[in-house]
Amino acid sequence: MTIDEQSEFTAKQIDYKVTKRTTTNRPQKRLTFIDIIKGNFLNRDEIKVHYKYFLLLFILMMAMIYSNHLVNKKIKIVNALKEETEEYKSRNAYAQSKLIKVKMESQLGKEVARDSLMTLENHPHKLLIKLDSTDAKAK
Repeated sequence: MTIDEQSEFTAKQIDYKVTKRTTTNRPQKRLTFIDIIKGNFLNRDEIKVHYKYFLLLFILMMAMIYSNHLVNKKIKIVNALKEETEEYKSRNAYAQSKLIKVKMESQLGKEVARDSLMTLENHPHKLLIKLDSTDAKAK
């Protein structure tokens, strides 16, 4: 066999395969929603030819779902940390207010000591005076 005969032979084989592929296409019924739900669309010839692309799409979708899952986890962690920082901020504000009050009391104590005033040992009594209703009318 010569090279021309080999090339013709391979060209004939290729033509045969191409015609065979095109002749095997049978008219397929129309794709319905039920077929998609059942997964029957995966058995169609068009899908079998391009299965690599569908596999790639499937892998990309799974990667997207997984990355979205990771993002949701991070968001939950960030929200928990925000709540914790708010708690610490409120504690800090409370501690600062108490510290300011203590500083004021110590400053006030120094001022009182400088003026030679002492704290009372006995608290003052409150005097209540009741007026009779007849005295109020007479005046």
